[in-house]
Order: sequence, then structure tokens, then C-alpha cells
Amino acid sequence: MSAWQADILMYHSISDAPGPTSIAPEVFKAQMQALADSGLPVVTPDALANPPAPRVVIISFDDGFEDFADTAWPILRDHNFTPIVYLPSGRMGGNDSWAGGNIPTRPLMDWDRIETLAGEGVCFGAHSVSHPDLSTLDAEALEEEVTRSGQDIAARLGQPVRHFAPPYGASNNSVLRQIALHYDTSVGTRLGVAGPKDDIHDLPRLEMFYFTDITRWQAHLAGRGGPYLAARKMMRGLRAAIRGKPW
Repeated sequence: MSAWQADILMYHSISDAPGPTSIAPEVFKAQMQALADSGLPVVTPDALANPPAPRVVIISFDDGFEDFADTAWPILRDHNFTPIVYLPSGRMGGNDSWAGGNIPTRPLMDWDRIETLAGEGVCFGAHSVSHPDLSTLDAEALEEEVTRSGQDIAARLGQPVRHFAPPYGASNNSVLRQIALHYDTSVGTRLGVAGPKDDIHDLPRLEMFYFTDITRWQAHLAGRGGPYLAARKMMRGLRAAIRGKPW
């Protein structure tokens, strides 16, 4: 299929914690119901090699918060949606005490929970070992963070890890080259809908905090969300220019 579109949804925590990396459970439930009503196929990144339809949806979660297992997964399972969860392998069983993490911190799943979820069909990807800004690391540290994360997860789950997400979406040419050596796909935090012209190791995603208004989310699913998404991209570009970083 030469032309395709993938709406890669980006979530972190499904909870009432403050901040844009948390989505309230009732909002998440409504978002998933709207997605189910749309009839769009929900796939994992494995399907991007040969998408089953011109437009597909991927539901992704960064960090592996405990509330994924407690709150998000039961809702997803009821809709028969298979998500991918990107794990910082050295942090599991701890909390998001990294730079930019929530205050107060939020707990991450432990490996027993992750292994149970894998057995129930959840897909897992790598998200580094310790959740650093990969673009700041020297070559040796970068290779360790990128490669060992997938190896750790594969050893725990007994299955290959083919997909990656750099923490904070922070990458550069060195980071992307290292990821491409070991993974089939990678997603960032660049706002947009993915397609065949995108680098398969630097795919854009839709930050779902921007779609907590369910009417707006329904409009996007129906193909009427272009102007809103363009406005959001412009605002993010202005903020990135002020910060001096693209993420």
C-alpha cells in the first residue's frame, strides 16, 4: 500500500494527576469510545510495514505508568484494542523521578505486572534504560541506553522488541542512526499524522492532551481536524523556537 496514514496517539498517565502528561480516566474512556465508533482499525507499529487499510490508528503510551495496568488496559481490552507501551527498562518498579517528571512522582509498573500484560496481548517497546535526553549523550552512553533497553525487555518477556521511543522525543542524527540499527520503528513527540514520507525512525504522534474535547476528537477521527492540528503545530513551533529546542 503506497499511500497510508497513521494516527499515532501519544499517552503517558491515565489519572487525575495535574499536567499535560496525564489524561483523566473518564476523558480517556470517552476518547476510546469515539475511536471505536469511528470504525478505524487499531494496529501496533508492526503493521506499518504493510498497513491493512489506508488509515490506521496506533495507541501508544510512554513510561509504563502503573495506572496503565489499573485504568487504561481494562478500557482498551473491552474495545479489543492492542496498544504499545514504551518502557524505560531500568526504571520499572520505581517512579518518574527523572528530569521533567511529575511532582509528586507517579509509580511505574513492575516487571511482574508487565509480564502479565504481555501475556494478555499488550505490545511493549523500548524507551531507553534510565530516561535521559539521548541527544546529550556521548556515543558509548547513547549505544548503551538505546540497545540495552530493548535487550532488557526482550530478556524479561521472551520476545523481540522491535520499536523504540526516545525520552522527551529528543533526538538528532546520531540518535536516529543508533535507533535504526536496532529497531524497526521509532516515534517522537513531533505533532502530526504519520505517512509514507516520514522517516520510519522519527514518526510524529498526536498528543492526546490536545483532544480532551471529545467533539474535537470526533471531528479529527472523521477527517475534519486539519485546521485545528495546523494551528496546534504552529503554536508548538513558536514555543520550540523560544526554547531553542524542537521538543
